[in-house]
Amino acid sequence: MSPTTQAFLAALIGAVVAGGAVLAWHVSQRQQEAAIRGDEPALPAGVATVLSVLRSSAVVVDDADDVVKASAPALAFGLVRGGRLGSPELADLVRQVRRDGEIRETELTMPRPSGLPRTVTARVAPLSSRFVLALVEDRTRERRVEAVRRDFVANVSHELKTPVGAIKLLAEAVADASDDPQAVERFATRMTTESDRLSRLVQQIIELSRLQGDEPLEAASIVDVDDVVKRSVDITVTDATSRNISVVRGGTPGLTVLGNEEQVSAAVTNLVANAVAYSGDDSTVLVSTKPNDGMVEISVVDQGIGIPHDELDRIFERFYRVDPARHRSTGGTGLGLSIVKHVAATHGGDVRVWSLEGQGSTFTLSLPRSEPEEFTA
Repeated sequence: MSPTTQAFLAALIGAVVAGGAVLAWHVSQRQQEAAIRGDEPALPAGVATVLSVLRSSAVVVDDADDVVKASAPALAFGLVRGGRLGSPELADLVRQVRRDGEIRETELTMPRPSGLPRTVTARVAPLSSRFVLALVEDRTRERRVEAVRRDFVANVSHELKTPVGAIKLLAEAVADASDDPQAVERFATRMTTESDRLSRLVQQIIELSRLQGDEPLEAASIVDVDDVVKRSVDITVTDATSRNISVVRGGTPGLTVLGNEEQVSAAVTNLVANAVAYSGDDSTVLVSTKPNDGMVEISVVDQGIGIPHDELDRIFERFYRVDPARHRSTGGTGLGLSIVKHVAATHGGDVRVWSLEGQGSTFTLSLPRSEPEEFTA
């Protein structure tokens, strides 16, 4: 090879190497600039736009299991941690979809640092050979409502069976004792007691259904607290008198609240009836009212059996009774305090309880105060 040819080849090789070096430098520079700008991998057309306005929790994961795009709800939900999916179960589901390209949907339980775990439904689908989309919906509240509904139906069925079964047995006893007037009278009296209990249970179930799941009142009016308390005391006076229990009214007169008179009356009546039912004979029940920082507090104080400290958090649950063995003697349905709680919630108030075993209880219903002139034109 001539010296001229050798020199030409050497120059050509040098130029190629120099060109490659320059190209590599440019590529490196672009990568560095992209990293500085935070450029994202190219997603299929329209995906980024959809995720930016999506209200659902959505994430796009690449073939390295890195989250390359996430909707704002997904970030708030805690789905992304350190650039990756925060749920190992969801990450595994994403890998399965990437392997076979089939859409998958499942329900997952996601633990939380504080509080009960979340129940979510996850739908995972491939976007391309590289990207996978995961949509996550929080179903925690729905599952909780379903559980409450199942328990409620089961409890109602159980509670209805008791008085209905008792009435059936007593009716059969009356038929068998048709030639014994005293036995017939005794069984008939018990039938009346059980039918009254059944009537109270059905009425309270109806009252609970009217409360519409803690929704705020659509139409409120001025409710005279004195009238409500008087009516509640009058309703319970027969039971109180039969056991020589004095029901005393006191506190600040002339107070009014903003709400539904029927619901407020039902709540106060349940509190007074409970106080009478669980008080001892020859005792006193005090119903008092007072204003307090924009609210009206209606307190019912009894000298009854009291409530154990570890039971206080559960007494407002539907059908819950501190002493199930006593509900027959007191005629309780286990719904009264639940009604009070729901009435307080729908009116924007609350209900509190203080109790000491053997010394009695104090229930305080707080409702927003209203002045009569608010509705005068």
